[in-house]
Amino acid sequence: MNESPVPISGPRRAPRLDPLVIRRLLRDEGLKARRSLSQNFLADPDVLQAILDLAGPEPGRRVLEVGPGLGILTGGLLAGGAAVTAVELDRRLAERLGRLHAGETDSGALRLIQGDILDQSIAEIIAPPFEVVANVPYHITSPILHRFLGARPRPERLVLMLQREVAERISAAPGGMSYLSVFVQFHAAVRIAFVVPREAFEPAPEVESAVVIIDTLDPLDQCPRLSADDEAGLWRLVQLGFHERRKMIRNVLIRQLGQGADAIDRALAACSIEGDRRAQTLSVDEWIVLRTALGVKAPTQR
Repeated sequence: MNESPVPISGPRRAPRLDPLVIRRLLRDEGLKARRSLSQNFLADPDVLQAILDLAGPEPGRRVLEVGPGLGILTGGLLAGGAAVTAVELDRRLAERLGRLHAGETDSGALRLIQGDILDQSIAEIIAPPFEVVANVPYHITSPILHRFLGARPRPERLVLMLQREVAERISAAPGGMSYLSVFVQFHAAVRIAFVVPREAFEPAPEVESAVVIIDTLDPLDQCPRLSADDEAGLWRLVQLGFHERRKMIRNVLIRQLGQGADAIDRALAACSIEGDRRAQTLSVDEWIVLRTALGVKAPTQR
């Protein structure tokens, strides 16, 4: 785990939400949004309240917040009584958050970690059950989803602000699927709660955003249940299937798996999957049964 101590001094009041006020706050404190970290600070009180309503913070609930930034959402979670663990990569913002919420850190309501969430051992920074609330840095969305959904301990629920295009991709129905949507929907039920306009942030990003609710599924409830090796084989198959997403799945699998046309045809027929379909039309359940029919295993370690 990579954890750096955050200096704490006297408490400060959280800023009210307004683009001009946020801009002035950044200027007065010598702060600047860093594009390399996908920093865009929420500046719309209605959006903030909508996120808090979805998160539903309450006493005794553990919440992991990724990228708290100016601490505006953090303050709302703490006000609801949640025990918050906040991980902030930007040292300047982490130090400011420590000053802003010195009382909560002293009381143990807030645990503040300065570092990269992808470098943390989740099991060491928060105990299950817990939930995740985050305005996800757009450039690391996929690694974050893989980190929280693909390994234990997993959160029970995630309330995430994502780029709208990514939110629509991971919640897509068959016909608009991608590798990422298959991965997310294998592990969780996902829905878009609402769309967030560019003007809700300071500075305004170049794209619209959306807040998604991701409720993780209990692996014991999945049928059929997959062993670790079988699941690794599933992801290998899905990756190969999407390698040529505009091509017919039959031809793609013949080229990518090297099993021969007859074997591929038999497997597709056993799964009632037409060979002229494209990868993006297959559901999660169809990928699972297709892996079984083809016997795809995890990649061989070299």
